[in-house]
Parts: sequence; structure tokens; C-alpha cells
Amino acid sequence: MSKHEMLSPQNSAIALIDYQPAMYQGVQSTSINSWLNPNFRKAVQATGRKKLVIAGLWTEACVLFPSLDLLREGFEVYVSADACGDVSPEAHNRAMDRLVQAGAVPITSLQYVFELQQDWGRAATYEGVMDILRAHSPYGIQVRFSKWALGEHASEGGPAPASRRA
Repeated sequence: MSKHEMLSPQNSAIALIDYQPAMYQGVQSTSINSWLNPNFRKAVQATGRKKLVIAGLWTEACVLFPSLDLLREGFEVYVSADACGDVSPEAHNRAMDRLVQAGAVPITSLQYVFELQQDWGRAATYEGVMDILRAHSPYGIQVRFSKWALGEHASEGGPAPASRRA
């Protein structure tokens, strides 16, 4: 296991923790540390992967607490910093600092997508990644503009249709 190895579907899993509107009262757990929940632990262990990408509602609790436990148990933890939030930017930043000091690796959600894709030639996942980029990134805005400005002559790259190969 190495932090120098890119994240892939084969070596990593993702945990999205406690995304709930207004922290609903009456949630079936009384814990803010998902690692204390036996079902969560079993689900993580069942993946068989030691690289875990984590994001959660509150960086300083929902993300920090299980990350510290996961790191202590030998997992590599990658925190998608832009998919987490907190009560203030300062709280988020200090929690991220604490995570990095403990050994977690900060990443962004798009960085994770790019590591999973790794190559635009991967046709099986190309359109799905492009859908994400078109909807959620400045690159997607540029793609839409190019399509508008250049019409059928615009290209996003990626694999050419079989009819254009040869």
C-alpha cells in the first residue's frame, strides 16, 4: 500500500458520512463517529480495500473522528476537502490541518474523479466522467461553449466513434 499509487476502483472505496439536512433529529444512531458503528466497520472491511476516500457533513466531527480511527487501524485515508463543510471556514480548515497532521491525504472531488479515470482513452467511463465535468466544473462550461461556438466541429477528445476510425 502506497500513497504514491493512484486511487482506482480496484484499490479504494468511498464513504460519504452523515449528509443529512439539518442533522435530523431522531436519526437511528446516537454516535458522531461512524467507525463506532459495527455496521459501518463491517461495510468498510467488506470492501477489502485499505484506501478509503472520505467526505462528510462536518469536517471536524463526521470526517475527523472516523478518519483518526481508520488511520490508527492501518487504512490510508483520503479526505475530499471540497465535499466537506463545517460551522465556519476556520473550523473546516483546522480540522483539515488536524487530518493532515495525523496522516490523511487531502484531495478534491474532481481530483478523485480524475484519478479514477486516469486516461481519456478509457471509453467505458469516458461519458460518465464527461457528464460530471459538464455539470460541475469550469471545464464543462468550456465544453458547452465550444459546442455552441463550433457546432459539429467541436470535440471533447476521447475515443472516436467506430465510423470515424479507419
